[in-house]
Amino acid sequence: MSQTYKATGINLKSIPLGEADRLVTILTRELGLIRVVAPGARKQKSKLGGRSGLFVVNQLLLAKGRSLDKIIQAETTESYPGLSQELSKLAASQYLAELVLCHALSEQPQEELYELLNEHLRRLEQLPKITANPSGLSLVLAHLSHGVFHLLALAGIAPQVQLCCITQHTLRPDLNDPNWRVGFSVEAGGTISLVSHESNMKDLPNPTIPNRTIPNRTIPNKVERLTQTTGNTDSNVLLSPPPRVNHSLNALELTLLQELAAAELPQLTTLLKDQLAGWKAAESVDSLWVKLERILRDYAQYHFGRSIRSAALVDALSSVN
Repeated sequence: MSQTYKATGINLKSIPLGEADRLVTILTRELGLIRVVAPGARKQKSKLGGRSGLFVVNQLLLAKGRSLDKIIQAETTESYPGLSQELSKLAASQYLAELVLCHALSEQPQEELYELLNEHLRRLEQLPKITANPSGLSLVLAHLSHGVFHLLALAGIAPQVQLCCITQHTLRPDLNDPNWRVGFSVEAGGTISLVSHESNMKDLPNPTIPNRTIPNRTIPNKVERLTQTTGNTDSNVLLSPPPRVNHSLNALELTLLQELAAAELPQLTTLLKDQLAGWKAAESVDSLWVKLERILRDYAQYHFGRSIRSAALVDALSSVN
């Protein structure tokens, strides 16, 4: 007799298998990620057809198999039909699902991740339709950025946006200074004071001096090695160049990035009040969220070590609008 077990999970991925089955990747509360067979799910009258769809939440009864377990019974408790009715919402949801697949674990509970994903999918589904709201795509990108930041935080790799990654000094955006800027370094793990970065660049020795080679030995150039005069011939120390700055953020952009750690998405009108007029709000709101999403995307792809395929559709929708 086959061994059976129960789990509650949300479908993140589904691909055809054999003549009529589906192979479904599910994030469950109890067991983390599982890959199971939905037998006969592609048949026209199959009860598992709709229940094996994307972002459907089911209470499952599963049976152990030799290589893959299979679904015996599925009872849907929640679904998100509104996500598939608008391409922007669907793209954002698939984007979040890809991130979940990057760091979700198998064979151990993932309740916090499960709840976080469902919460952000609900928020995306509840957004007004783009056709009825001129800033609809901007709202989708804002909620996508919020979800990405929360998923990174849960994985323990959220970017540092409150302090300079080099000096560890607090960064306080000056919204009254249109020329205020701070850097963002993907490899350093977040924001960098441009003043400290430029100072570190100046401290580097002349990089144009080539390496000198003698038999069986290479003498590094000055960028690779700095000799400290301490009276000890073994006191040479290797110098690492300052981290690369991938993006430059103004005060408004950093303010929003800092607010993404909050449980609720910041409202620009509440957050900025008097400053909005001075920042050309009409053009800045859309471009702000496009830029912040791409910064978080670059960061996530670097730290997870893989590209986010759904991002291509997000880019296409942004360019159209």
